[in-house]
Amino acid sequence: MDQGIKGQSLGVEKPEFQQAWEMVLGDLRAEMSRALYETWVQPLKPIGYQDCTFTVGAYNAYGRAWVEERLSGRITRFLEGLYGEPVHFNVVVSNGFYRPGEGAAVLKNTIPQDLKASETENSLTAVEEEPIPAGEEQTGSGRSRKMMLQRAYGSERAKQIQPERGMFVTGYLFNNWLPLLGHSAFTIILAARSMCYWNPMTGELRNVVETEMGELAERAAVSVRTVKEVLNTELVQRYFLRYRVRRVMTANGVRTAGISLQVRMDDPLTPLDQVKTGIMEEEEWYLPEFSGEKE
Repeated sequence: MDQGIKGQSLGVEKPEFQQAWEMVLGDLRAEMSRALYETWVQPLKPIGYQDCTFTVGAYNAYGRAWVEERLSGRITRFLEGLYGEPVHFNVVVSNGFYRPGEGAAVLKNTIPQDLKASETENSLTAVEEEPIPAGEEQTGSGRSRKMMLQRAYGSERAKQIQPERGMFVTGYLFNNWLPLLGHSAFTIILAARSMCYWNPMTGELRNVVETEMGELAERAAVSVRTVKEVLNTELVQRYFLRYRVRRVMTANGVRTAGISLQVRMDDPLTPLDQVKTGIMEEEEWYLPEFSGEKE
């Protein structure tokens, strides 16, 4: 994707924004894992291309932030190659509602292209799925009306802190694993978990991420060298983090393109407690493709 294709714009009509977005999707689909693509990229909907700004809609602020942090640069370069001019890639939160079974938010009402993302973050929108027939009661289970809620904060301070976006750390992890792992490994594990999602109540789990060692180092406030050392530590690999180097073919040969990281979201028993309790952590928690790679 990093290779520009500006030459294609010479003497060729520029694509409509829907066509351009289909090309972007095709390129991303080829480079990303299926799980990441379907979770974060597929739900995005193209809204328009005007004044060198290409706008897409994400169904919530989480989706927007993920795309901006990890894909914005790559998508921008691809679009600049298509249009042959500098492009600003803009992701906004578009207040449609989610249709069960479609696997992504459907943007029923596209928003104006000049609408800023800040104007959509703290709004509450009601959308009718189907017109309510005349004479039908508007109460009880017969209602067709659905709503999508967006966060609203009582102060600018709360908006910055976002107290609902907490991170749960068990006392067991802190008291029993920290002395074994050391502060650097412990912090890197928490940083990696912050990039994932796990809901024990519903079983929803997104614990495979495509990232860079530099990004993980920045989140954990350690050096890239420390991240490499920790990721190749036997204790960390066995119980918490597995990774593999992503490689892509370019005109100049094979090059690395970051890492795919699988993160264990629950806490295992320490080796000592396994012996004491007789509960052994023998089952491999990671996918087969994350077996045994070192860098």
